[in-house]
Amino acid sequence: MNTLPDIEKDFAQWYQDIIYQAELVDQAPVRGCFIIRPYGWAMWENMQQYMDARIKATGHQNASFPLFIPQSFIAKEAKHVEGFSPELAVVTHAGGKQLEEPLVVRPTSETIIHDSFSRWVRSWRDLPLKLNQWCNVVRWEKRPRAFLRTTEFFWQEGHTVHETLQEAETEVQLMLNEYVSFIQGQLSIPVFVGEKSASERFAGAERTYAVEGIMPDGRALQMCTSHLLSQSFAHAFNIKFQNREGEQAYPYLTSWGITTRVVGATIMTHGDQKGLVLPPAIAPIQVVVVAIFKNDEEYQAVANELDFIQSNLADWRVFSDLDRQKTPGAKFYHWELRGVPVRLEIGPRDAKARQVVLVNRFTGQKTTVPFDQITQVVAAEIKNIQDGLYKKAQERLERLVIVGQKLTEFGPQLEERGVACVTGWCQSPECEQALAPYKASTRVLLDTQKVTHCFNCSKPSPRDVLIARSY
Repeated sequence: MNTLPDIEKDFAQWYQDIIYQAELVDQAPVRGCFIIRPYGWAMWENMQQYMDARIKATGHQNASFPLFIPQSFIAKEAKHVEGFSPELAVVTHAGGKQLEEPLVVRPTSETIIHDSFSRWVRSWRDLPLKLNQWCNVVRWEKRPRAFLRTTEFFWQEGHTVHETLQEAETEVQLMLNEYVSFIQGQLSIPVFVGEKSASERFAGAERTYAVEGIMPDGRALQMCTSHLLSQSFAHAFNIKFQNREGEQAYPYLTSWGITTRVVGATIMTHGDQKGLVLPPAIAPIQVVVVAIFKNDEEYQAVANELDFIQSNLADWRVFSDLDRQKTPGAKFYHWELRGVPVRLEIGPRDAKARQVVLVNRFTGQKTTVPFDQITQVVAAEIKNIQDGLYKKAQERLERLVIVGQKLTEFGPQLEERGVACVTGWCQSPECEQALAPYKASTRVLLDTQKVTHCFNCSKPSPRDVLIARSY
């Protein structure tokens, strides 16, 4: 059995080890890329299934657009090309010859989708147009880390077209709220939500909103974004429509996305010294039934009861471990490492008494449960784990975030103590740049005003800002 590094003393190495030991990822032969193994992919699939249903329920349709984008498309929007150029992977040769025009491997799809929108949007009757796609994208990362920053990653990206600015703003907030509901409800991660500063917003957007979590080491992790693109891309791609007055007008555009980075956020937020601790909502296996036996007779006595147990657990994702090669201790270690929320142990004596021993992965508590109470007890444990994980993460978040200090006070603590800070900011670029020596940045502007003066220059602050080092 491999032991994990001390999570309190070396969180970065703990994360690096757990993603391999729990068989979430493996190394790939391409720098910055990782193989997502079945257990890790199942986590993403459960997240994807939930979000896909919500995206469709809010009036969007799924589509698919090409992986390769003409380089000239990227260049059409000045801020967009400037922001993405350092991260682009470009294909110059194919079919044994040099291409007439290089092709960019999709870093995001605004440009190629907006090219289609320029043909599909003709009248106000065509609006709103609300599309989404699930796909992979490529951005050349200098310092890759599995799930958090990788050259290739997976996401959904929504792209919409609206008749008015107000409709576009409503769309941006709608999807932002969907992300918050998902992250807090399904992943049990408390978050900060707000607008990005001008220097941090998406390349080409008028406004960018983000959802930020604070990980146990005090670093911020941006988990998703929602962008008001407004009309800049509409002008760049000549997207026009006939408005209700019969005149030609430019529509208002949005885009929004969430990535496999939330898998990493879930691992870091809830993991412990034994391994993963997964929220039941997205756990690939919610309940594992571990059979305990010494010989064939005991094996058969236990196995005979598994169908009955599983029939009472039909509402959950269940796996029965009947492995003859592993000891009970090895089985327990394996499933604790993988973060399965509920473990049911059954040996020959349990089978005879028609009971199981339930072990809660989050609390570690053991409970003896009669067969006829399994359904009710497991349901209660699943809910308690989901709620308990959020409560624990919220309590830790409150310890990790300091409020109201000046840069000279909180700056050194960002690394030394591993904290983040909610404070005031005059919103000048000069004061924002003062964070650079501390390797920190403004994460999101908040809709609060707990602090009235700037962290750097002491000028009045119109709203609070979250400042942290980030992944």
